[in-house]
Amino acid sequence: MRVVGLGLRAAANLGSLGELFRRHDVTAALPLAIPDFRQAHPLVRDLQARGYRIRLIPQASLRGVSTPTRSPRILARHGTGSIAEACALVAAGPAARLVLPRVISADGCVTLALARSEESPEQ
Repeated sequence: MRVVGLGLRAAANLGSLGELFRRHDVTAALPLAIPDFRQAHPLVRDLQARGYRIRLIPQASLRGVSTPTRSPRILARHGTGSIAEACALVAAGPAARLVLPRVISADGCVTLALARSEESPEQ
C-alpha cells in the first residue's frame, strides 16, 4: 500500500498542493495521511469534497517516528523531524519505508512524502 503524507501550514491551499501532486504524480486513488491537529484546515475539507481519502494521524503517533528529514522546529514541537514523512510512515504501517522523502511546495506551505508498505509491494 502506498500512502501520501502531508504537512500543512496555515496558508496552504489547493494551488500549493496541486503543484506537488502534478510534480509527483499523486492521484485521488492514494490515501492522504494528515495530522489530526489539521483536520479543520480548509484544504483538508477541500480535498475531502474532491473525493480524496483522508487518514487522520493522531499527533501522539507522530512522536518518536524517525525520519530522514529533520526540521529542528518540527522536532521540538512534534517529536519527529518531518510531519509529512511521519504521517506517511505511520499510515502505511510498521513495515513501511519512504519511497519519496519530504518535498516542499514552491510557496513553502505544503510538504509531501510518500511511503510504501513492504507487506503489499504490488500496490
